[in-house]
Amino acid sequence: MITDEERKRYARQILLFGEEGQERLKGASVLVAGAGGLGTVISLYLAAAGVGRLRIIDDDVVDESNLNRQILHWSRDVGRPKIASVREKLVALNPLIRIEADPGRIGEENVGELARGCDLIVDALDNLPTRYLLNRVAIDRGIPFVHGAVRGFFGQATTVIPRNGPCLRCFFSASPPREIFPIVGATCGVIGSIEASEAIKLLTGQGEPLMGRLFIWDGLTGGADSIVIERNPSCSDCGGSQ
Repeated sequence: MITDEERKRYARQILLFGEEGQERLKGASVLVAGAGGLGTVISLYLAAAGVGRLRIIDDDVVDESNLNRQILHWSRDVGRPKIASVREKLVALNPLIRIEADPGRIGEENVGELARGCDLIVDALDNLPTRYLLNRVAIDRGIPFVHGAVRGFFGQATTVIPRNGPCLRCFFSASPPREIFPIVGATCGVIGSIEASEAIKLLTGQGEPLMGRLFIWDGLTGGADSIVIERNPSCSDCGGSQ
C-alpha cells in the first residue's frame, strides 16, 4: 500500500492511473543499462515517478564531454564514477525508492544476474552488441525490453514484448562498427523521456506500447514517424520462442 507521503508526492500522476497504478510502480524493479545521455534522463523520470527499485549499471567515469547531455552529471562530478554521480542525485530527488548502483560492465557472464528479479529492462547504451545481450535475456526471462538510441538531432525507440512481437534483432540484424558520434543533449531528452514513458505504461498497464513499431524522431524538422516491423520467424534470438 502507498503511504500518505507517497499520495502527496505522486498526486498528479495518481490522477492518471489511480493508487493501484502507483502501487504497481512502487512494487516494480527496473534495470537501466547505462548512466549516460539516455540513462540519466530515464533514471531521473523513473525515480521521480516512484519506481520502487532502480538497478543502474555503468562502468564509466564522468568526462567534460559528457556534460552537454548527461543531465545528472555536473561540472563538479568530472572524474567521478557515473554510477556514484547518478545515485547521489536520485537519492536526493526521491529518498522513498531504492537505488542499486552497479559500477560493472554488462557481459555474457553477468547479464542474467543483473536482470534477475527485474520486471523490465531499459536500454540506455550506445552499442548494439550489448543491446543484443539485453534483448536475449529479456526474451529468456519473458520480460519487456525498452530500446532507445540517439545520434545528432535524430533518435529512435521501440519496445520488445517477448512472445508477442518482434525483438530488437528483428529490427536490426547486424551491428554497425562502434564510433564517436555527434549528439545534441535535447535529443537524449526526447528519446529518454519516451523510454521512461514506455516503462511507466508497461508497469501500470496504461496505453499501448511501441511493440512492433520503431518510433523515429527528427529534431531538425520537429517531425516524428514510426515504422512497423514484423517478427522474423528465422530470428536467431526470438525465432524459436513463439
